[in-house]
Amino acid sequence: NTVNIEKLCASTKSPVFVTKNGYGKLVVMDIECFERILNQAYEASEIKKGINDIENGKVKNKNDVLSNLKTKYGL
Repeated sequence: NTVNIEKLCASTKSPVFVTKNGYGKLVVMDIECFERILNQAYEASEIKKGINDIENGKVKNKNDVLSNLKTKYGL
């Protein structure tokens, strides 16, 4: 019954796992939940990129960056 599943998704604000014979078959969620999960995945990916940059030495000292910007733009 799709109406009941829709109500369940809206009320729990989380994915609903549909099983068949005790095994997972489907995951159903409303758009709000889907977008939230996509945003969380994107944020986690960006954090991981930042961590990789730090681990690989791809960082600059903030004081040097600010000093260079001030010089470049006459601030």
